[in-house]
Amino acid sequence: MILRLFFLFLLTLLPTLAQSTELLARADTTMVMPSSVPTLAEHLEITQVLVRKGERRLYLLSGDKKVRSYRISLGDNPVGHKLYEGDKRTPEGDYVLDWRNANSDFYKSIHISYPSPQDRELAEAWGLDPGGSIMIHGLPNDAGDLAFAFAGLDWTEGCIAVTNEEMEEIWTLVDDGTPIRILP
Repeated sequence: MILRLFFLFLLTLLPTLAQSTELLARADTTMVMPSSVPTLAEHLEITQVLVRKGERRLYLLSGDKKVRSYRISLGDNPVGHKLYEGDKRTPEGDYVLDWRNANSDFYKSIHISYPSPQDRELAEAWGLDPGGSIMIHGLPNDAGDLAFAFAGLDWTEGCIAVTNEEMEEIWTLVDDGTPIRILP
């Protein structure tokens, strides 16, 4: 008797279940999907990059507000202003991020406009070449499984290095022509 009631119940419920499943399976082709989702770069206007060498931090600023912060690696001899090519120091002062290289020896790179006329004059007074090619960049392209070993170390020739993921974000958010201030 109970079994018979159960089957009777199932027979009356099955057509209803079949219709609801069919409705779930149908897509609404008239629904309009957004054509593009706004990117992070469209939400943030980076007006300056600030580097505090002693803190090992790079900040992206929008006006006076710090909107991003990254741990950085510097050259093997990070204290003080860059004086000449090969001193393994990162320059200090006000510069501009003036061009970029997607195919560098590192994971992307953005050039810092060092040396300034004052930097050239100082180096020449000592009879030295001020150097150049100071960049913000990711890890070496051949880092592979050893990428973790670069974290927290000063290993560059005077450049400012971040992880590849961070470099991707900086690359996207920062335009050419953005000023950069590098402080001790």
